[in-house]
Order: sequence, then structure tokens, then C-alpha cells
Amino acid sequence: MTKVHVVLRKEDIDETALADGKVAVVFDILLATSSITAALAAGARSVVPVYSAAEAEEVGRRLPDGGYELAGESEGRTITGFHPPAPLFLQTVCPGKTVILSTTNGTVALRKAMKARAVYAASLLNSPAVSEHICRAHQNETIIVICSGSSGRFCLEDFYGAGYFVHCLIEQGIAAAELSDSAMAAWLFYRQYGGEGKAKEVLSSSLVGRWMAACGLEKEIDYINRHGALSVIPKLEPGPVGPEMRDMAQMKAAREGKRQ
Repeated sequence: MTKVHVVLRKEDIDETALADGKVAVVFDILLATSSITAALAAGARSVVPVYSAAEAEEVGRRLPDGGYELAGESEGRTITGFHPPAPLFLQTVCPGKTVILSTTNGTVALRKAMKARAVYAASLLNSPAVSEHICRAHQNETIIVICSGSSGRFCLEDFYGAGYFVHCLIEQGIAAAELSDSAMAAWLFYRQYGGEGKAKEVLSSSLVGRWMAACGLEKEIDYINRHGALSVIPKLEPGPVGPEMRDMAQMKAAREGKRQ
């Protein structure tokens, strides 16, 4: 029987439990997992999630010149010499490239989840596609939905995204009785605020959403709020990204994903 649990912050990830055959689905709605989804949908070869700017630059040095782009932020500020990690912007520079992405929360959560049987990045943009794929490819496995949070804090937008994803799982036939209390809470929250109109209020009212609006990133929020607009399925593929980088992994579109 499939079980679904929601983890409220990346700091609460139990890596030992994940290693016991769990399937991880990571959410960082504003911005990392939305940016990864958008980049792959726009034709990026892959997205490499890293812990820091220093690690991003090290990975870049081991890849062919002209074959990659650096993108990232640290505590909300674009890293010097990097592209901003925003979906609409990344789509203009990523086609055919490997995107090396460093963020404060989302890429850290993805890396911490690497011990799971399978790791996916999800957002409002692609939750229907990811949920359909998981219900087909991981029947009767435990699904751990991870909210990245923000520097150790609970994030409203990630909780909403988790609730939307749980809703999509239920539409695929997962029984509500199989939800943990945190998964049930996220689903009930989504049922209260479901739909792009109310969701915009959730995203814009969150701490990160208010910061983005103050920085003039309202169009990015509107893009991220497009529920089910993309069918790409970003999956973390362990293995070498380049020479001597065998402990790295990269997000690639699963076969079922289609670019739009």
C-alpha cells in the first residue's frame, strides 16, 4: 500500500529513512524546483544541483567551455557572476546547456534527498505529470514529499505545493487514508486555497513571495502559479557529470516528460 508523508523543512529530512527504499519529491516553489522544471522544459540538457557557489564553479571548471551556465542565489541575492535562478530568465539562456544551480534551500534539499530510491523535483507547473509518473513507476512505495523551507523556517508556498501534489496523487487513485497527518494537513490547505486565483494570494502573501514582489519579480510569481502547465518530469540521475565528479548527480527529464 502506498503511503504519503510530507516533511515540512529540509532540516527535517531523515536520510537514513530515505535510504530504505523511499521515493522523494522535493518542492521549492519560490524558486529552485520551479526553475529546474522550466529550464528542462525549455531545452536544458540537465540541471546540476549543488550546495554552494564554490561547488558550482568547481563543477563548471570540469565541463567543456560554452556547454554550461551558472545560476544561483545565496540568502536571496544573486551570486556574483551567476545568472539569477528565476524560471523566465533561465529559459532564455539554458537551451542545449547544462545549468549548474546553487540555491540556499532547494538544491540543498535535493542533495540531502539523494539516498532515496528515486528523487524528483516538483512544482505547481508539473505536479500532475510527476504524480502520474510516480503512481505508474513506484506503485506501493512510500512517497516522501519534502518542503525545502527557507533557512530552517517553514514556507507557506512549499506547503501549498505539497498539498497540490497530494491532491494530484489522490486524483491518480492514492487513497486519502494512506496520508500521514502532515500530508493530510497539506491537502486540506490546498483544498481551501486551490486554484490559480487563490494560489496567487498564497504565493504573494508568503515571506519569500513578498520579497520577490518587492524586487519586481511579480511576473516570475505569475509564471510559477501556472498549475499543470508543463509535463516535464525532473528526476535526479546519480553518476558522473564530468571527469572526476562521480559523487555528483544531475536532474534530467524522465522519458515520460514532454517539453512544452
